[in-house]
Amino acid sequence: MQRPTPINQEIKLDEKRYIVSKTDPKGIITFANPYFCMICGYSELELLGQPHNIIRHPDMPRIAFKLMWDTIQQGKDFTAVVKNLAKDGRFYWVITEFTSKKDPVTGQITEYTAFRKAPPRSAIETIEPIYRALLDAERNGGMQASQKALVDFLKSKGETYESWIAKVSGKSNPLTAMFFKAMKKLFS
Repeated sequence: MQRPTPINQEIKLDEKRYIVSKTDPKGIITFANPYFCMICGYSELELLGQPHNIIRHPDMPRIAFKLMWDTIQQGKDFTAVVKNLAKDGRFYWVITEFTSKKDPVTGQITEYTAFRKAPPRSAIETIEPIYRALLDAERNGGMQASQKALVDFLKSKGETYESWIAKVSGKSNPLTAMFFKAMKKLFS
């Protein structure tokens, strides 16, 4: 599939709806809920069997996905604020929590699930300039430079990635935390 050319038009998410997708261990989409299809503009048939990066927006630094993969491949949950690319080139922002499902016998990861909802506007305003700085570092010095920029930023804030993203995304808010907990129960 040819990647759409991004256009500078945001799709606003309904704060009362959620996006859910599942992938196999290699990131190939195995499930997409109807709201995901509606927002990204791909039909379920177009999404199934495709790599999840079909919706990766070029404004997202690669280090964000490296950090995500390094975390979820260990079976740990990972939260991020992500800018995604719709089929028609528009974009949409989400707070995403990724979870892993393991085979109870082998302990091997069999599936990843991503639960997404609309982020607070303040989260987008906070994270956009950081992503631009990470992309600049990436363009000038590769992924290592981007990773160093992220580590230096977090150190300057006295935060871990997890504590910082919880504050920025609103995940430390009890209602947001309840949302992700309910989604895990519903889709596990």
